[in-house]
Amino acid sequence: MTTDLHPSQVHSYLKMYHSTQTASWLCWAASVLVLCAAVDVRQKQIKPWLLFGSASALVGGVNLRKSAKELNQMLGTIDRASQLNFQALARTQTQPTAQLAITVGTIDANWKPANLITDPVEYIQKKQKHVALVGGTGDGKSTFTQYLSSKIGGRVIVYDSDAKPDDWSWLDQNDVIGRKGNFKAIDTAMSKDLENLEDLVELRGEGGDNAIAGRERFMIAEEFPILVDECPNSTFWIKRHAKRGRRYQQFICAIAQNDTAENFGLQGDKDTLYSCFVLVRLGQFARDYARTKLKDPQLEQWLKAGGKKRFMVDDCPCELDLSNWGVGTAAAVESDRGTNAEAQIPQPTLNEYEQFIVDWGKRNPSNLLKAGMLQRSTRLFDDFQPDEVRLIFASLADKGLGTLEGTGNQLGWVWIE
Repeated sequence: MTTDLHPSQVHSYLKMYHSTQTASWLCWAASVLVLCAAVDVRQKQIKPWLLFGSASALVGGVNLRKSAKELNQMLGTIDRASQLNFQALARTQTQPTAQLAITVGTIDANWKPANLITDPVEYIQKKQKHVALVGGTGDGKSTFTQYLSSKIGGRVIVYDSDAKPDDWSWLDQNDVIGRKGNFKAIDTAMSKDLENLEDLVELRGEGGDNAIAGRERFMIAEEFPILVDECPNSTFWIKRHAKRGRRYQQFICAIAQNDTAENFGLQGDKDTLYSCFVLVRLGQFARDYARTKLKDPQLEQWLKAGGKKRFMVDDCPCELDLSNWGVGTAAAVESDRGTNAEAQIPQPTLNEYEQFIVDWGKRNPSNLLKAGMLQRSTRLFDDFQPDEVRLIFASLADKGLGTLEGTGNQLGWVWIE
């Protein structure tokens, strides 16, 4: 089989082969047709000149077929020749003209965001805005909301159709509205909130700020998209309070599992959501925001390494550990809300990733633990990059749990009693 032909020669020979095959079949077909015309069945005569033409066409077809066979023998298997033709041509057309260099940056395990905030309540109060809380199931929305309500001040009113008996136990139970899916009660209460807002407008217009002192309220609406569907007054409630409530100390916290304006009853009014609310994003929503909106993969990995204790407040990363914050008793909350006591700082605790590392360290004291070793020992860290594991090492060291050894890719963590 000839394989040393130039690609253009192979291509020409292939064209000749296909043309010769086609012509041979046409000649044979013409021979049959002319032969039929040469024989006159009715008169039982044969037309010699047509018979000669038929024979000539047959001979021509045979010669063309012979030529096709010769080409086939010269090229070898035609399909294989076609492949060689294509491969050779592809090589000539796709020669590399440049080399692509990819630089993969490493993340400093000690890195912290420059605009990190640790007191979201202080941030919210300075902004004098409402709160739009976004998070998925298990991201800690309820815990954050209860913590927030204990710090903001004023009378707390909760609209929660899914509240369990022990939820919000530290509040006056008349202020927890909608238990057992009672949406009618929520809708009625929201209507009264709108009337109350109008009363405050009138009172303040007549007597100034002193006339409305002591009537501050913080209203929490759980799963707001459901309220939009079930409570006709909810859309008016959020729009009216968003634009006027702050001036009369009527603050709201609306909770949803998506940060679109539609989920907060503000269809086509995205500007109101961003101008009147502080957006708190928990869990995956925080990480997605860091990656897609802020274009900061380093921040995304920092958020992931911190678990529930790290989230986004507007464009600012926040670190606050609420896993050990108790709201189960009235005494705990009253202590948090006491006017003569300083606000208690939640005691730091460990998320499941940190706890696993600490437990390993206690079992293997003074042994150096590296990211690769940790990922091979458990599937818990399958979704983590090595640099993200090193961030957790650094976080533990910052808490006084163990020490760091090495730098860069060689960074490890050691448990020391």
